[in-house]
Amino acid sequence: MTDLARRRLLGGLALASGASLLPWRFAFAKGPAGERRFVLVILRGAMDGLSVVVPVGDPDYARQRGKLALGKGDGLLPLTDDFMLHPALPTVHALYQRRQALLIQAVASPYRERSHFDAQDLLENGSDKPHGRPDGWLGRALGPLGAEGLAVGQDLPLVLQGPGQATTWAPSALPDADPGFLGRVAALYAGDPLLGPALAKGLEANALAEAVLDGKPQPKGGKRAEAALAEGTGKLMASAGGPTIAVIELGGWDTHTNQGTTRGRLPVALGGLDAALAGLQKGLGAAWEQTAVAVVTEFGRTVAPNGSGGTDHGTATAALLLGGAVRGGQVLADWPGLGRSALYEDRDLKPTLDLRAPLKGLLAGHLGLGSATLSETVFPGSDRVAPLDGLVA
Repeated sequence: MTDLARRRLLGGLALASGASLLPWRFAFAKGPAGERRFVLVILRGAMDGLSVVVPVGDPDYARQRGKLALGKGDGLLPLTDDFMLHPALPTVHALYQRRQALLIQAVASPYRERSHFDAQDLLENGSDKPHGRPDGWLGRALGPLGAEGLAVGQDLPLVLQGPGQATTWAPSALPDADPGFLGRVAALYAGDPLLGPALAKGLEANALAEAVLDGKPQPKGGKRAEAALAEGTGKLMASAGGPTIAVIELGGWDTHTNQGTTRGRLPVALGGLDAALAGLQKGLGAAWEQTAVAVVTEFGRTVAPNGSGGTDHGTATAALLLGGAVRGGQVLADWPGLGRSALYEDRDLKPTLDLRAPLKGLLAGHLGLGSATLSETVFPGSDRVAPLDGLVA
């Protein structure tokens, strides 16, 4: 069963959503983008990119990482002579082998401090400073794309907020609401210029999810839940009249303690991400071939481990581009090195690529947005950041 969760507009009329108890949320947007689909995955908490796209070819890697260094005996998955993939990401590796995964190293947003809140705000608002915009870069892209937003979760994430309309939907374990009751509520607010359209959009989203997902309950917690919800996302996107843009948020990446190598907090988080990506691919079915997925995080983590078996807030990290629409099978890295003199502020992986470049490249090559729209509307003030070419198959 599903329910409306637009608390900001519907107040006490909205039912409590089970999604609020989960470490991920989903958001959708539907529009006339044809068969092309785009999914943004935000890893909240700052993923340690050095443990994902592992720079085994760097002579300083093992020494700098200490007990957190991964070696070939840890089951690393081969990529290039210089990089290998964490073993908790078999789905990503299979896509890489099929040339449907492009892995980027030493990438960062324009943010250079170490606050999760500010870094996530900048990552989502698309400007060059925290709180530089009250809306999000993907939300601003919806207008030029002619798209309409639908969020699965209690709130629309900042990245998808903008001048366009948006509705929220969330899976719930609560008993079904009586259709007659919902009809009476809709009639009661039909004349309200704000609540009427919001409720109508919510009911529309609810009906679509009910029809596509057949009202099946979702498992709670762990990789099974992440895979099931991502698969449901894919099914919604692949359905007739379904959304063409999705935002998925996954938490649990702030690994200050017990980060681990093949066991620990980070491998668990990576396993959940891999399961979600597998579920998304399964749900999309044939539509996967026309889909691009970008996996990003707010910043990386320190090169050297701390005294608690973890890593602290850093700068550059890794990003993943996946999907049948992506020209994969390669690692993109202007590698700065891990020698002490090469580090950013003597502690972090130095950024050599602005994250906005690959995001612009996907929005241009996959969704057809023009350079002026990207630099003036979507990522304002980013004229000097050119879209990265050659990302789309």
